[in-house]
Amino acid sequence: MNPPGTTARTAITVRALVGLHRPLVLTALLCAAALLVTVPGVFLDGRTVGGDPAWLKPTKFALSIAVYNVTLAWLLSLLTKWRRTGWWLGTVVAAMVTGELVAITLQAVRGTSSHFNNSTAFDGAVYSLMAVMIATVWVATLAIGAILLTQRLGDRSVDAAVRAAVAIALAGMAVAFLMTSPTAEQMVTLGGGGSSDVIGAHTVGMADGGPGLPLVGWSTVAGDLRVAHFVGLHGLQVIILFAFLLTSLAGRYPRLADDAVRTRLVLVASGSYTGWLALLTWQALRGQSVVAPDALTLGAAAAVAAGTAAGVWWALRRRREHV
Repeated sequence: MNPPGTTARTAITVRALVGLHRPLVLTALLCAAALLVTVPGVFLDGRTVGGDPAWLKPTKFALSIAVYNVTLAWLLSLLTKWRRTGWWLGTVVAAMVTGELVAITLQAVRGTSSHFNNSTAFDGAVYSLMAVMIATVWVATLAIGAILLTQRLGDRSVDAAVRAAVAIALAGMAVAFLMTSPTAEQMVTLGGGGSSDVIGAHTVGMADGGPGLPLVGWSTVAGDLRVAHFVGLHGLQVIILFAFLLTSLAGRYPRLADDAVRTRLVLVASGSYTGWLALLTWQALRGQSVVAPDALTLGAAAAVAAGTAAGVWWALRRRREHV
């Protein structure tokens, strides 16, 4: 059953998926096919890159790109205006993320890192090309977000969720740009006329490659910008799914039958999610592991939680009716 205010073409089924946006969906299917190789590679190939299995990074990127592309394809299928422009922007995204996945996989095959790698002219060229591709994806997504601002996609709660979700995803993607700057140690080397095999890092406070959480590899001993990057990027799915969850519960909970209430809850959830994203970014930049928050971080987390609770109360409280 579709959410009120949306049309039948917004329903996502296996058969309808390919028709949403062919280049994006085909890229997602390519990622699914790649997982058939990369997942076994994680367990069968004993090589490591930066302390992680050589095939872990292409596995994570293939999965993330597939989810992102399917979500973006669905969003573009909702457009009633600027559809052709939206299609071309989606095609640009599909081409760029395909190129990025190919580059990451190539470097995994070679047994070396894809990101921050400046050890040879070839590795530096691959990383520079990847940087151009991801920047292009960010600009294209920004343009798609601008187009979505001009659309009425469904209920106000759905509209609010889509717009907030795209903004949060853009912020999460932008966190990756913080990783590309040389670290203090690298700046000293470069400033002294030397060269560095690595330029940039996702870890703050220590070199990349230290102890990390299982599967994701996020540092357990230092700050790690990948945490905020991941959380922000996938806010695109979380906020939209939250809006649909509220709609699906509207028949069971009369308070949620009011679109204004659902819209306020979506705004609260979006604000809270943004607060957590900012907190995770701040924590990482302070060189603090996500699994070892200090009192200052815990205090900020409590403030975000309290603000969220107050926001939910505001969203659900009954307004006085004026006669």
